Amino acid sequence: MPGAGRPLIITEDPQLLDDLLRLCAAAGAEPHVHHAVPEQSGGGCGGGAVRGESGSGAALETGGSVGWESAPLVLVGDDAARRVRGAPRRGGVLLVGRDPDDPLVWRRAVEIGAEEVLRLPDAESRLVDRIADVVEGAGKPALAVGVIGGSGGAGASTLACALALRAARAGERTILIDGDPLGGGMDVLLGGESAEGLRWPDFAGSRGRVGAGALEESLPELHALRVLSWDRGDRVVVPPAAMRSVLAAARRRGGVVVVDLPRRVDEAVAEALAQLDLVLMVVPGELRAVAAAGRVAAGVRMVARDVRVVVRGRCPGGLDAEAVAGLLGVPLAGEVPVEVGLPGRVAEGEPPGGQGRGALARFCDGFWRRALGPAPGVAA
Repeated sequence: MPGAGRPLIITEDPQLLDDLLRLCAAAGAEPHVHHAVPEQSGGGCGGGAVRGESGSGAALETGGSVGWESAPLVLVGDDAARRVRGAPRRGGVLLVGRDPDDPLVWRRAVEIGAEEVLRLPDAESRLVDRIADVVEGAGKPALAVGVIGGSGGAGASTLACALALRAARAGERTILIDGDPLGGGMDVLLGGESAEGLRWPDFAGSRGRVGAGALEESLPELHALRVLSWDRGDRVVVPPAAMRSVLAAARRRGGVVVVDLPRRVDEAVAEALAQLDLVLMVVPGELRAVAAAGRVAAGVRMVARDVRVVVRGRCPGGLDAEAVAGLLGVPLAGEVPVEVGLPGRVAEGEPPGGQGRGALARFCDGFWRRALGPAPGVAA
């Protein structure tokens, strides 16, 4: 469609136009610029294309291929509000200006049907986000699932890897994020430690918005899914801002995001927990593991919106999976029987969940059917 992914700017204010062009560039957008509603002005100011020159020296040329109704986002400058008052009502109109004390700004916003009033420079970050959503075609966010061990050696990384693998084999766009810097590396578990692509240290300095498409394309692709893991260096810290930015970018592309979490809830883990739709806590069928999981659950539930327990193996002493969940005060997501021979197969290079008829793969397939609804058959 004409103008797809390209916002429309309507303003004659040179300073505001420079700011909007700069913010569009930061979001990766190439805007169309007009002095009034295109349909009302014959395709641009003076009936033709508008040429502008930004303060940074970058030339801008726009044509009449995008209009008020066809643009995915319209940025109306304060100076142009009167000129667009008669335009048809539509969504995605933002009124942008620089005067924080203008008492009439909300009246003008109502007159043109604006969704938001944004004052620069305070709202620059918000405006970049809205523009970038248009560029990336933001739709339904990914279902984000975290996996955390209730005790040491619970098998959380194995389950996280298997969940991601089975989602990818079901045709879902899938990103697996290794949130545990001391876990040995999810790329190793998938047999891809030497695969080309970026790792966590490359994103440690991330602030603000990370491009969703750029993130996905930069990560190693292993078994039809993208993996953000650790390199073999000494860095063992994910700054909270980097976790927030990277996970938000991963979710914007839709599909499925699986996050392998450490048992300690530091600031970065709390950032991840706040964005997750569901956290699965893996608890081995042992009484000591259940006791340890109670402390982990208490910390996780302070931040996460939905925590459920996955019991691995049967607990001796007469405790079944429902009883384990009851002791923890956490809903039961299911039980994964111990899969004979799995450690040996993983050591030989087979990823967890690789055998479609194995107990682990069956659990994951059932989980995604419930979480995502009916889907095409999953490959073995």
